[in-house]
Amino acid sequence: MRPFLSSLADTMRFLLLILTLLLASCSGVLTPHMIEIRQGNVITPEMRERVKIGMTRLQVKAALGTPMIADPFHANRWDYVYRLEQEGELVGQTRLTAYFEDEVLVRLEDGPTLGAKQ
Repeated sequence: MRPFLSSLADTMRFLLLILTLLLASCSGVLTPHMIEIRQGNVITPEMRERVKIGMTRLQVKAALGTPMIADPFHANRWDYVYRLEQEGELVGQTRLTAYFEDEVLVRLEDGPTLGAKQ
């Protein structure tokens, strides 16, 4: 009769089987780390107050930065969007839209804001 784990190959197969079972048993326990994702333009209240109707595109860009969305189909509109995701969930979002006519700011619109969850 052949002894259990008689050769090195049998020992390695046994250890590989045990390791596989141990790793498989932990798969439901551990969740992957999800990083915090910040996208877009952060517009502070101070930055928003600096922008006035009648400013040129260059002045608006100097005050708020380059817009997140400069749509070629709406050339007279700039969208400043900021999103914050934590653990795969959207927890914050702000939007500011600037409308221009003849290279001059004619309207600012604050879009819907999603605040942080408590």
